[in-house]
Amino acid sequence: MLFYILRRVISAISVVIVTVVCSFLLFFAAPHDPAGVICGPKCTPERLKDITNSLNLDQPMVEQIGLYFKGIAVGRDYTAGGVTRHCDAPCLGYSYILGVPVTDLLARAVPVTLSIVIGGATIYLIFGVLIGTIAARVRGTTLDKAAVGTSLVIGSVPYFIVALVIALYATFLPRSQYTSFFENPIQWAGGLLAAWLCLGLTNSAQYTRYSRASMIEALGQDFTRTARSKGISERRVVYRHGLRAAMTPVITIFGVDVAYQLVNTIFTERIFQLPGLGTRIINAFNQYDLPVLMGGVIVGATVLVVMNLLVDILYTVLDPRVRLG
Repeated sequence: MLFYILRRVISAISVVIVTVVCSFLLFFAAPHDPAGVICGPKCTPERLKDITNSLNLDQPMVEQIGLYFKGIAVGRDYTAGGVTRHCDAPCLGYSYILGVPVTDLLARAVPVTLSIVIGGATIYLIFGVLIGTIAARVRGTTLDKAAVGTSLVIGSVPYFIVALVIALYATFLPRSQYTSFFENPIQWAGGLLAAWLCLGLTNSAQYTRYSRASMIEALGQDFTRTARSKGISERRVVYRHGLRAAMTPVITIFGVDVAYQLVNTIFTERIFQLPGLGTRIINAFNQYDLPVLMGGVIVGATVLVVMNLLVDILYTVLDPRVRLG
């Protein structure tokens, strides 16, 4: 098992390194002048030269990539307007538009996105799995058909429409805003409640179907029939034997969904006016802030890789066959 985890960790690190190199080539080695793009249409020659020297764009590409990795590992210095500023590790670049390190910008945005996704994921995982499990136990009944039908109706409505309806008409909910959990946990939860309900409602529909299908398959396996033949109670058969086996494919989908939502909450953040990672990256795109864009890509890729790694490790707990493979 240890060798399996070590192999997956090495693979994850290599994917992140390749992503950093490819992102750097995409943003700073493409057939355009990166310094000119960052500086903007009203750029003065002095400002353009300042940015070029600060990013070492006049150096060989291999040296530029090496300096970027150096910044991630130990930090580096950036010069803007004749003033040299130090960017602490892990340094993902320097925003010449806003005059601050990219890491500081993303560090303020990531907790917002993380709070939105974790709260919504908690809702749709709990309710989706619970309703799907109950529907599987009463398969073919009116309750089962109602659960499946409701999930299909909710799942057919575009996400942004659900978000707009909640934002416009759910006036009984607290006003959407972000407050740090460590400052005031009650205001933190209240300000994110509308976003949580939006994510939870739309995603619980598909998790109901996932859980129901997986649970029906698990309850038809030999090990559940053997458990019943031993006289084990139906509740224990369902929730201790069947649910554990049924959760394996659901956890896979859950890990991918959470990772995807962490880097794709732009609709939620825009509609509920929350300053998360998606909003920050869109603003950087509109301002042609290449360092922030690249930093956002690296953070997003790292999140995806880490979530897949956690799912793989969790697999070894839920399914012992993975350890044998």
